[in-house]
Amino acid sequence: MSKPVRIVIVGGGIAGIVLATKLGDTLGRAGKAQVTLIDRSPTHIWKPMLHTIAAGTRDVQQQQVIFLAHASEHGYAYEPGEMLGLDRERRRVQLGAITMPDGTMVLEPREVGYDVLVLALGSRANDFGVPGVKTHCHFIDSQKQAEIFNEALRARAFRSVARDEALRVAIVGGGATGVELAAELSRLLEVASAYGDASVRERLQLTLLESGPRILGAFPPAISASSQQQLEMIGFTVKTGTRVTEACPGGFVHDDGALAQADLMVWAAGVKAAEFLSGIGGLETTRANQIVVGPTLQSTRDDHIFALGDCSSLTPAGAERALAPTAQVATQQAEYLARHLPGWLAGKPLPDFAFRDFGALVSLSDYDAFGTLGRFGFFRGGFIRGRVAQLSHAMLYRRHQQSLHGLRKATLLWTAERINGWVQPKIRLA
Repeated sequence: MSKPVRIVIVGGGIAGIVLATKLGDTLGRAGKAQVTLIDRSPTHIWKPMLHTIAAGTRDVQQQQVIFLAHASEHGYAYEPGEMLGLDRERRRVQLGAITMPDGTMVLEPREVGYDVLVLALGSRANDFGVPGVKTHCHFIDSQKQAEIFNEALRARAFRSVARDEALRVAIVGGGATGVELAAELSRLLEVASAYGDASVRERLQLTLLESGPRILGAFPPAISASSQQQLEMIGFTVKTGTRVTEACPGGFVHDDGALAQADLMVWAAGVKAAEFLSGIGGLETTRANQIVVGPTLQSTRDDHIFALGDCSSLTPAGAERALAPTAQVATQQAEYLARHLPGWLAGKPLPDFAFRDFGALVSLSDYDAFGTLGRFGFFRGGFIRGRVAQLSHAMLYRRHQQSLHGLRKATLLWTAERINGWVQPKIRLA
């Protein structure tokens, strides 16, 4: 009797957990494959939601998926650990040691063998080597980082009230993360005003800095203009065409020498994969450390290594640039591989991956939302805004929940969230 194929998925973000769930439900439960998901975090959070966790407008306990429990329900195994290296000849993933916060060793460095490896390690903001960014700025690329920022935010808000001073926040990066975080911070303090100091929202002085000619550069100009107008209406300063040259304890220095003063600084600009992926195992990578893949999502130098989502770079035939690192791309790639990998393991050829652009959405908390309908559908190429766009944005997350838990459990989770919203505070207060 042949041994089950060892499928190792590294990274429990959107692409990784969707793929592990679907392969576990099919190949794993049938005993045809041993599916293992490796991630350094014990929980999964839908990445487009991280700005709400950072602001404290969503309950992280309700939104997180615990890998260990989810794995037992869906036929795959969860292996805690952080990938540090790759031995392609021996087909082994090298993991770092696991330690306690005080440095106590829990697990020594170890290796995990594979027959098929899927890299789904996501991405992070790119500091572009700007001095002081790593020292003085918060990043919102993971659940841990979002929670650290939220703790700092609550402490600064408390200090602002106690000392009767402004709460100055500066965000670099006018993409969806920076724009949505800015709006969410305004909403947070509006709600917080009902729990104490009624003037706490008025203390917020927020500056959004973008090096490009407009915010939301990936969206049509009309959406960029409308979003900037909304942010300015709620009292924020938006500076486009502004390159940051340094982050210092008091704020961001512009290329013209001016200083955007801030008590809290967030860096949400640029996208790159983890540093250790650069040239890992002799694989072809981009300047942003992404694994270069072909039309079947296999790496260009090893057919047994796939890469999905933000850590991969796929340029479709006839296209001038690679697919954007978005949740939509990651989800479609995971669904494609879950559908076709079993056949490939049985000797069938893999069809080319075809991305379908269903549009893009940006939500400015409860203030407004904007979106494009993409190239498919009856209203392709159109624009939506307001409640329709907000509902569409919310449905993206519900669809993700359904892909992980099925319709019944996803509905129960939504119901529980609604009930908790009625009986619990609307924001994180402690």
